[in-house]
Amino acid sequence: MISGIDIYTEFMTEITNEWLHFLVGHGAHVTESATPEVSGFGNDASGNVSDTGFVAPLTDLGLIAASGEDAAQFLHNQLTNDVEHLGLAQARLAGYCSPKGRLLATLLMWKSADAIMLQLPREIQAPVQKRLQMFVLRAKAKLADATDSHVMLGLCGPSAAVALAEYFAAMPAAPYAKAESDAGTLIRMADAGGAQRYQWITTVDTAQNAWPGLIRTLQPVGARVWRLTDIEAGIPRITQATQDQFVPQMINYEVIGGVNFKKGCYPGQEIVARSQYLGKLKRRMMPASTDAQDVRAGMEVFSSIDPEQPCGMIVNAESRSPNQTDCLVEIKTASLEQGKIHLGSAGGPALQFKPLPYPLFDPT
Repeated sequence: MISGIDIYTEFMTEITNEWLHFLVGHGAHVTESATPEVSGFGNDASGNVSDTGFVAPLTDLGLIAASGEDAAQFLHNQLTNDVEHLGLAQARLAGYCSPKGRLLATLLMWKSADAIMLQLPREIQAPVQKRLQMFVLRAKAKLADATDSHVMLGLCGPSAAVALAEYFAAMPAAPYAKAESDAGTLIRMADAGGAQRYQWITTVDTAQNAWPGLIRTLQPVGARVWRLTDIEAGIPRITQATQDQFVPQMINYEVIGGVNFKKGCYPGQEIVARSQYLGKLKRRMMPASTDAQDVRAGMEVFSSIDPEQPCGMIVNAESRSPNQTDCLVEIKTASLEQGKIHLGSAGGPALQFKPLPYPLFDPT
């Protein structure tokens, strides 16, 4: 009879990623999945966060490196945001759409010394890269999977900047500002609940050397805790379950800076522009919580006023505690003004909606 320990040991021997092996040696719990991620540390993998802040290995994210003299122009013609004028001191959100204007991926992009980096969930990185590659054609551009050659860390809380000061002379001053040093790339992300957040992208060696010092100041946690702060900040993430479901505006993507309406064409651009300028938007994304536990991206939500058809969909969801799941919900705005919203069916668990951390605006 094979024990659970034997199964886990066999699973760990299949992990060739050097960074994951290092983290396991320092108490990390790793999920058994096709794209393993750190779920927590020590005997308690719950991810409860201290007041000083946390550091999370973002092993759930993947990286595509686009290089070559035509790389910026090629991506500019594929993504919803301006790539040609992307500066070295900034990062930007962007979307990759189908010809119908529906998001196939949400991306964080920045320029390195020799490439344009595209960050997205690891579970969709390979198919998105393959799809982009189909359209390179004669452009002098090359796409490469850069995931395993980089380490991505999410740092949040009042002590995050203090912990990073050893490696960067100055912190990026505003969300999506970027700094570089011999230690790698540092991007200031959108704040969550008033707490500053940073992503540090570096090498395996640098991360391993820095880890003992980081966890003296910050609590090590799993990637889920970082995703919870994304939800708190109102930043959506397209995953496999929600690909080809939403026009960018349905998940507030133009509000948070992920769409440039002055740039040239890209797949689905006409539909995205029409959604922006032909009247008030009827669907938006809102944060919510529920006491249900098995909440997943792609689940439909229903209004008690119109129980026969869904009025929205879960965009992202993460468990905050045994009694609470936080989520981002794409929903008809009219449904928020009447009746109650339930998960899965009109008789399912109720959703309690919260204010967005940023103002919505509609075209005038």
